[in-house]
Amino acid sequence: VQLVQSGAELRNPGTSVKVSCKASGYTFTKYYIDWVRQAPGQGLEWMGRIDPEDGGTKYAQKFQGRVTFTADTSASTAYVELSSVRSEDTAVYYCAADPLFANIASSRYTYWGQGTQVTVSS
Repeated sequence: VQLVQSGAELRNPGTSVKVSCKASGYTFTKYYIDWVRQAPGQGLEWMGRIDPEDGGTKYAQKFQGRVTFTADTSASTAYVELSSVRSEDTAVYYCAADPLFANIASSRYTYWGQGTQVTVSS
């Protein structure tokens, strides 16, 4: 199983950024994809998840309305888009997955993307 993310992004405040996570080595629709981020000097922060099978999503309250998760089953790729970015959104963004929902629910993931650095700066 591999999760391969898109490259680093630099954005001005107020714009949007979209990060991709291409899955391989398993049937894409079988595992939820979670998105977490880590800001400089901070711990991991859970953003939410998508079920690629039906597109169902769950968002952390903090990100509701500003983050969108999507999945393209034909490309085995999940996406996170963050709008109206600000300096506080500067972080490394990770996609993560696990075969067991119990692990997903407790943020214990077997599989991780390599991380995508998003920097917001004017």
